[in-house]
Amino acid sequence: MMVDSGATTNQGPIVDMISEKDGDGGYVTGGWKSEDGKLSYGYSSFRGKRATMEDFYDIKTSKINGQMVCMFGIFDGTTSDVIGEDLSLKCGTGLSPYLVFNLSYLISGWSLKSFRWLAYSILVAVLWSFVMVFESFALVSVFSPFVLEFSWHGGSHAAEYLKQHLFENLMKHPKFITDTKLAISETYPQTDVDFLDSERNTYRDDGSTASTAVLVGNHLYVANVGDSRTIISKAGEAIPLSEDHKPNRTDERKRIENAGGVVMWAGTWRVGGVLAMSRAFGDRMLKQFVVAEPEIQDKEIDEEFELLVLASDGLWDVVPNEDAVSLAGAEEPEKAARKLTEAAFTRGSADNITCIVVRFHHEKAAPVNPKHE
Repeated sequence: MMVDSGATTNQGPIVDMISEKDGDGGYVTGGWKSEDGKLSYGYSSFRGKRATMEDFYDIKTSKINGQMVCMFGIFDGTTSDVIGEDLSLKCGTGLSPYLVFNLSYLISGWSLKSFRWLAYSILVAVLWSFVMVFESFALVSVFSPFVLEFSWHGGSHAAEYLKQHLFENLMKHPKFITDTKLAISETYPQTDVDFLDSERNTYRDDGSTASTAVLVGNHLYVANVGDSRTIISKAGEAIPLSEDHKPNRTDERKRIENAGGVVMWAGTWRVGGVLAMSRAFGDRMLKQFVVAEPEIQDKEIDEEFELLVLASDGLWDVVPNEDAVSLAGAEEPEKAARKLTEAAFTRGSADNITCIVVRFHHEKAAPVNPKHE
């Protein structure tokens, strides 16, 4: 998961000072501190209990027009939401609920109008009833060879594509420095289009989240697509800078339904009973509803900003925002990131766990000596 070193754009060199260390138990960690001492970061990535690693991350630094530019990104392949968590169940017991949803979705077609969702919903209910009957008579194992062929939904290709292209595309945007927010809002959906085009002749239907933080001078831009998350510690308080894109979010559900889709309960709330997030890169079959338009927050870094934490949902599923800030404490970023991933694993996370911690170092004002007469 190394990033390219020494890549250049017309705006100057992009420098990546990542030195990965494969530590105990497969943890990959590293860190760096800026020359002026104002910024340091660390990262930790761990496969955890999963059979495969579908988290990717990217960190790039550059100096443009005399100011430091840093980009941090976490990309989590959406396999974890569709089949990853139940893959062992599928292999062992045969027909999974996810197979039912995937097959019924394929039958109804991926270019759907509202009335088709009605037929789709009925089909899901009928097939689910058959599954219950099969399971009760222990006949479901007959379908075992049939499961992996139709329910495969790999996420690592999409996440890896974002790692390789998203920030490169962003830095090529003509208004990257002058209007960073606009550049992000245009680059992310276009990168999604590019990825889907690159997958046109494959049989995959990959997807990925993206939680990114772009620092241009003292201005921070946090963009989110999916359910990876970014928080900041300000004066000791944990403040979320992104809101998870879940299908049951009132505004997201309304957007999906206005586009002709449905949100269904299938262990958790899912778009069409399939995907447990409402925005993502990729996911071609659900693209009409699962968009890659980022929600963006921008902040000006001041002396109360202490640290920034970006992580995949493997951490946030078991570590609340306040705990993340508390656990990171005053640790050096690399140690803090490792500590957070270890805490998530200890608390029972069943997902890949990837975390980036960025610490802001502010100059302390010199004490004023009182005058003595």
